[in-house]
Amino acid sequence: MERTHSFGYWLRRRRKALDLTQAELAQRVSCSLDLIQKIEADARRPSKQLAERLADSLGLDAAGRVAFVQAARAERAADRLTLPSQPVEQPAVALPQGTITFLFADIEGSARLWEQHPRAMPAALARHNALLKAVVRAYGGAVFKTVGDSLLAAFAEAPVALAAALAAQRVIGTEAWELPEPPRVRMALHTGSVESRNGEYVGPVLNRAARVLAAGHGGQVLLSLATEQLVREHLPPETTLRDLGTHRLKDLSLPEQIFQVAVPDLPASFPALNTLDARHTNLPAQPTALIGREQEVVAVATLLRRSNVRLVTLTGPGGVGKTRLSLQAAAELVDDFAHGVYFVDLAPIREPSLVTSAIAATLRVRESGGQPLLAALKDYLRDKRLLLLLDNFEHLLDAASLVAELLAAAAQLKVLVTSREVLHLRGEKEVSVQPLALPNPAQLPPLEQLSQYAAVALFVERALDARPDFVLTNAHAPAVAEICARLDGLPLAIELAAVRLKLFTPEALLERLSSRLPVLTGGARDLPMRQQTMRATIAWSYDLLTDAEQALFRRLGVFVGGCTPEAIDAVCSFAGDASLGVQPEVAALVDKSLLRQIAMPEGETRFSPLETIREYAQEQLDASGEAQQMHLRHARYYLALSQQGVSDHIEFVGSWVHRLDREYDNLHAALVWSRRSASDAALALQLSGALIPLWRHRGFYRDAIAALEQALNQPRAGSSSVAIDGLEQIHRYMRRTLANLLAGTGNFSAAHIQFEQLLLRAREQGDTQLAGYMCERLGWLAREQGDSTTAWRWMTESLTIFRELGDARAIAGTLVSMAGIAIVEEDAGQVELLLAESRALAEHAAPDIYAWTLNHLGNAAQLRGDYTRAAQLHRDSLAVFPSDYHAGVRSAYHSLGESVLGLGQLEEAARWLRQGLALSRRLNARDTIAWCLAGLGSVAALDGQPERAARLWGAAEQLRQTIGCRPAPAARATYERAQEVARAQLGETAFAAAWAEGQRMPLEQAIVYALENGEAEAASSSQA
Repeated sequence: MERTHSFGYWLRRRRKALDLTQAELAQRVSCSLDLIQKIEADARRPSKQLAERLADSLGLDAAGRVAFVQAARAERAADRLTLPSQPVEQPAVALPQGTITFLFADIEGSARLWEQHPRAMPAALARHNALLKAVVRAYGGAVFKTVGDSLLAAFAEAPVALAAALAAQRVIGTEAWELPEPPRVRMALHTGSVESRNGEYVGPVLNRAARVLAAGHGGQVLLSLATEQLVREHLPPETTLRDLGTHRLKDLSLPEQIFQVAVPDLPASFPALNTLDARHTNLPAQPTALIGREQEVVAVATLLRRSNVRLVTLTGPGGVGKTRLSLQAAAELVDDFAHGVYFVDLAPIREPSLVTSAIAATLRVRESGGQPLLAALKDYLRDKRLLLLLDNFEHLLDAASLVAELLAAAAQLKVLVTSREVLHLRGEKEVSVQPLALPNPAQLPPLEQLSQYAAVALFVERALDARPDFVLTNAHAPAVAEICARLDGLPLAIELAAVRLKLFTPEALLERLSSRLPVLTGGARDLPMRQQTMRATIAWSYDLLTDAEQALFRRLGVFVGGCTPEAIDAVCSFAGDASLGVQPEVAALVDKSLLRQIAMPEGETRFSPLETIREYAQEQLDASGEAQQMHLRHARYYLALSQQGVSDHIEFVGSWVHRLDREYDNLHAALVWSRRSASDAALALQLSGALIPLWRHRGFYRDAIAALEQALNQPRAGSSSVAIDGLEQIHRYMRRTLANLLAGTGNFSAAHIQFEQLLLRAREQGDTQLAGYMCERLGWLAREQGDSTTAWRWMTESLTIFRELGDARAIAGTLVSMAGIAIVEEDAGQVELLLAESRALAEHAAPDIYAWTLNHLGNAAQLRGDYTRAAQLHRDSLAVFPSDYHAGVRSAYHSLGESVLGLGQLEEAARWLRQGLALSRRLNARDTIAWCLAGLGSVAALDGQPERAARLWGAAEQLRQTIGCRPAPAARATYERAQEVARAQLGETAFAAAWAEGQRMPLEQAIVYALENGEAEAASSSQA
């Protein structure tokens, strides 16, 4: 810290460290500027009262305040005061909340100043920003954004904001600038309610304030009507407000009444405001602000400013917001076109020949002297720099040649078109308008970030129009996000839905959106009829299609989740012959924004309409009389597709399942339809079978069990596609699959019934292979339920059958199951003996069985206490198990966790066990849920958390007893050691109480408790 010998010098340094001007300091302490200047020049000393006010304004602490007052009155030497070597940091000012008055300011003509004075402008700009910030702080406001020479500030009270604006203009005017003349700063004040997000404000109020500012001139202070109403009774002395009238701003919202602040010591005469009223344009005002299209507006305006671009067409489906976007982009361009920006609404016109008249009428061009109207229009436009906005061109495409003629005749003319289809003219630039950004309903961001998504922001704004008391809360957020997603992010659909909040809560509205189109009605009466309901909007496009295009469009309603070109040809071909194809009509629907073409990462192309449009297509299909035929063709196509790469004898599949997974929605839709249809009894059963690999892949075990039970319980009527013998085989395969799913999810009693029925049927029909498999399964069930004697009997019978058949894969699988019994009996030698043969048989021919072999060898190593070898074998098995073979992966996670726990690696053990628990929870695999809960209990005990351990053990034991599941024998040694530790730490009474508490926990609560501090990692890993 440096010393100073002059009080005035010290005061000047302290003031500058606070980034204050002399005028600002004078205003803070209520004295004249002249007095501050004299004090700093050491020509005057302040009074004691003034010195105290100066000390307060300079932010001195108690000791510094006393020293300062003494130095000011010459009672203490000034050189005893210390100065900071760095600027004094200002205390952070909290952003005002609720109804806020915004002060926006910028330098008029700053670009010109930078060009003319490039060396002086950096310092001038820094000083400009510092002065404005200091004034805002002095008046209790908060600067929340600066961009270049633009400054945005917020005030809790409008009169204070006005006083700050006037003070800022005075400071700017009296500052000594290194420019030929002071920068001319324009200011605007506007008041309203906004949302605060991450230290910034968001909402239409800010856009409105920016538009009011853009209308002003340097040195001018403008007020909106909202602000004027708050300050009119609280004006500073000698201050008046001039009503400049109502003006249309570039945001195209309703006109704004603007006022100019007038005071004797500031300039008062300015040119007319820079509003749309001063421009050649007929752009219509809009009743609401544009939300979520900022980037698109900039992109379209930038495109039209390029010298080599003269025709831009905005395309997109009905309701996506093409008209509103084009109007805003055109408004941004009014200063770029000296002869005007003009809007031509083509929706009411039915004949292409009338487009010329519509454009001419808008521009007030008439026939004269026998000259044809088109010639007169060309003459008028020939030397004009003008932008034409032609809205709703899709039904008048034959008039596209007129646009080409006008562009050829007028070199400075540019045209912006909205259409559901491009014009196909040379030089045309297409901008595809996409739906609004959506959150993922399954992974919602925090509430404060949710309205960053344009679709949600629009819904909330329109909901407030319908219900002014509407507030987006954590309770409503999932429903609102799902509503926006279900409506495809289409602005019109979202607005129509939000209106319904007058009658329904978001949750009730979401329930009604299972059928979208009946709900999406009741649009504003001043909208065109085609925009008052979503159905009318889509019907407008449908009516413009050819007969062939309409036929394809309605047939596409049978697909769910998109489809490939091959699927469209096979299902929708007009003569039932896929070789005839419908690709020309597909291309037409894409061009007309009724069908989206999607490039997949693997290079595959898919087509998909928006769901709202697909629902309309379904309605048309139902009305056409073709629905039954199309649904049957659709179901048979996807059944055949599913059978191309799926093998019946393994429990998992590889790349084919990943490819088929893209068709899950189509297969599921076909299954739902086939259940309701009486046309083919076998179809629902076959489709259920086709979906099994996908249900396994997705972990939808409950869905698979429910679907199979429903299909197997249906009457076995005749089938047009499957013979009786084939139908019986399908039933057996489905029942076997159902039994395995029941067993895999811990429903052992139901699985036992299914396996016994299958074994009885296999023996009756002489199906030795199936009988051997059922014996193995019954042995596996007995093992899991702790009945080793019965398990060995069934397994031995199974092995005998498969050795007689010479089925190497089945032999290896049975040996692995038998090794499982030896593990339960804790006979490591027997495990290794059985698995030696299994390993040799399966290593190259059956990767799933080989992975189980490694897993069980790891269990044998655990039984021997060789945890290092056990962990390595379990890592190897995890690497071999395919990621979608969930039964193996969840067991490997558990086994690896228990092995590293035996090594004392608690953190890694917890990680693997949580991954096993998270995956098992997703699959509803209750046996490994119980084992992982117990394992995590052991981790807690060895980590010094005995109460937590006892609760987890109690929950695990309760689940095991409920499902009749054995403990994990390879983990017994570690489990018993951990229990000894926990009991010793807690004592028997406290241990028993915590155990009982865990037993009383609902299963889901116990799982959440076990996953604490590791759920995110476990969930992400289990999805891998």
